[in-house]
Formats: sequence, C-alpha cells, structure tokens
Amino acid sequence: MEFENFIRHFNEPMLALSNAPHRGGLVKANGFFFMMVPKNYSGDYKADCLAFEREKWLENFVGFMTAAAIKKVLAVSRRGSVTAYITAGITNPAIAGEVPPPWKPGTINIALVIDEDLTVGAMANAIMTATEAKTYTLLKLGYNATGTTSDGIGVFAFKGKKEWAGTATELGISIGRAVREALEESLRKWENYGK
Repeated sequence: MEFENFIRHFNEPMLALSNAPHRGGLVKANGFFFMMVPKNYSGDYKADCLAFEREKWLENFVGFMTAAAIKKVLAVSRRGSVTAYITAGITNPAIAGEVPPPWKPGTINIALVIDEDLTVGAMANAIMTATEAKTYTLLKLGYNATGTTSDGIGVFAFKGKKEWAGTATELGISIGRAVREALEESLRKWENYGK
C-alpha cells in the first residue's frame, strides 16, 4: 500500500500545544501533519518525522503519526471558531488507570485549529475538553475504552487573552461538538474500510 499523508498549512504561524511526536510541547507552528506509518512500525520516530518534514519542504510543523489509512479515516468538523481534524484507529483500546492489553497499533489523533486568541492555560483547557468529548464518544459508540495507548492531541491557536475553554464556555461547547462529530465519523470510516 502506498502511504498517504495529510498536511495542513496555516496562513500565519500559530501557537501549538501538543503531545505530538514531532515538535510536541509548546511551540510556534506553520502547520501540522498526519504521517502514515506501517502497522508494525518500530522505527526512529524523531528521525522519520524530521525526514518527512524535510522531504515535503515543510518548516516548523507539528507532526503526528498513525498506522490508520489517513485518506480513508480522516474526518473534519467545524463548529464556531473550532475545526477538528481527527484520524481514528482503535485496535488497542485502553482505559485510563488500568493495565492495557498487549500493544497493537492504533491511534486516535486530534488536531484542533482554533481561530481565536488564547492563553496557554486556555489551550490546556481545550485539551481537557477535547479529551472529555473523545471519551464520551467512545463510550457512546460502545467501545469499553477512554482512548488508545498512543493517542495524540494538539491545539493550535493565536496567543491572546481568552482564558477559558471548558465545557461551560461557548468555545468549549464548540470544541466538544467538533470533536464528537469528527471522531464519530472517523470511527465509522475506520470500522467500514479503514482497518
């Protein structure tokens, strides 16, 4: 199978907060990518992501990896100022706090692009809200899991003064709805033809 990837360029640099394998943490980003890897991948992820960025002539991108067929499972949902980009594969479901089953490839990647000016605290709050929406969606769809053992999440926004993105805020409601809608669509695609 020829690997397919997804690259999202930003019109201007955004502040990024993520656990991505490539340029994770708190950084300035010109965009992000979802990079497809083999199902039995055990390579040097740092070197491979950097090589991917260079091969595609990208600079200062945040990079996520998945073994799911990206073009088959990618789902995008926009609600308010929030656009959620999600790829889901759930062959290794896990419940937070419980010993996971033997590892298998499978990842839920969530990238949230928020067209608002946020504090870093609000970006962390957005991650919390998105994670709650992810867990709710998994349970609603009958998965006995809070996620997988290798989930990735990133929030991209402009640096500013908005302090909150929790479930009681308009922004938090948009995050929750965008994540729930995109994750449900991505999981449906994965179940149908993405495995």
